[in-house]
Amino acid sequence: MDRRSFLKSAAPVIITGTALGRGVAPPASDRVTLGFIGTGGRGGDGLIRNALVHADCQCVAVCDPFRDRREKRAKQIEDSYAKRNGSAGFKGVAMYNDFRELLRRKDIDGVCIATPDHWHVPIMIAAARAGKDVYVEKPLSPTVEENLLARKVLKETGRVFQYGTQQRGAEHVRRGCEVVRSGRIGKIHEIEVVAPTGEPGGSKATAPIPDGLDWEIWQGPAPAREFQPARCVTPGHYHITDYSIGFLGGWGAHPLDVLDWALPVPAVPVEYEGTGLIPTEGLFDTVMHWEVRCRYANGTAMSFKTGPDSTTFHGADGWVRISRTAISSSPESLVSGFAKTPFNNMGENHLLNFVNAIRRREAPESPIDSALRSDLISHMSNIAVRTGRKIRWDPVKETIIGDAEASRMLRREQRAPWNVFV
Repeated sequence: MDRRSFLKSAAPVIITGTALGRGVAPPASDRVTLGFIGTGGRGGDGLIRNALVHADCQCVAVCDPFRDRREKRAKQIEDSYAKRNGSAGFKGVAMYNDFRELLRRKDIDGVCIATPDHWHVPIMIAAARAGKDVYVEKPLSPTVEENLLARKVLKETGRVFQYGTQQRGAEHVRRGCEVVRSGRIGKIHEIEVVAPTGEPGGSKATAPIPDGLDWEIWQGPAPAREFQPARCVTPGHYHITDYSIGFLGGWGAHPLDVLDWALPVPAVPVEYEGTGLIPTEGLFDTVMHWEVRCRYANGTAMSFKTGPDSTTFHGADGWVRISRTAISSSPESLVSGFAKTPFNNMGENHLLNFVNAIRRREAPESPIDSALRSDLISHMSNIAVRTGRKIRWDPVKETIIGDAEASRMLRREQRAPWNVFV
């Protein structure tokens, strides 16, 4: 079935008071169709639930190597549409174990990727090459090499990319970034970025592969391992280097994104040096309790450490602190006396911003260049802690300067047949 025929066979979505002000869904041929790859807590309770409230898009497919997860999310979508349409018999959500089958569908406009970190970029690249626009959860990937390839493929294919930094839709975050960008705090001389630390532990106990889990696809490009429940049960994969660099990237993506969004001229530091704890017992082995000192090319100092999430900008005329829930400043008038001004697309619902970008063929509010910059800071910090040395980054050549061992940490081997570099 082509896209128009497929959508006409599915019941329309009727939503009152949508974000676009429509009371009735647009015609089937005008709706943006979405598939969801990775449907656990972030993909299902987050992205799918968010998409279901927008009449301008339709959720048509789900994919997950856990059978119970894809069945749960397909039912979630169908029940939601049936409830809103007053029809208990609504069907139309396809389920897939293998994301490649979903990407072969010609009737899907965009995909939302909320897999473990090691799958983000390989699936994104496959989707872009298949002609799909992509929404990718943070962090971007476990390696700098993959991130650079992701940008290259997106520019080659011209696909829309939205990074899953949902706090860009929060009014107080937008407002705080506007204050900094406006120059109201004066010349910035120091920045503090704080993110929660990771976790130790992780049981090494093995077990039979559960019925309904495709362990081969879940592992994908990561090293082949025995099945251990702690590897793939949240939050295990967040803290295992086979799949991630830990909360340096996973949680760091939030305050580092605020940093990138607020800087008048976005850039990354060129020097990194710091300390951290690397657990030696259990499965979890990503960096914890880090404290990294950074320097920008213009001499501005930055620190990246663990603690309650926040990004603080110190300027000649005061400071502004932005967290996930609040904004503060000294003097208070820096924020309270700041008149609202338009700042690109800031403040729009993040997933809706992606849907609108697909329709209009325009850049959404969280593009690949910004994602790459914030993720790069996490990676350089990780390398600095693990080597115990000062790491120098060349922002033009996009490589580490004068340290062969550290440079090798920019990449990692990928398991066949999932290697994106062949």
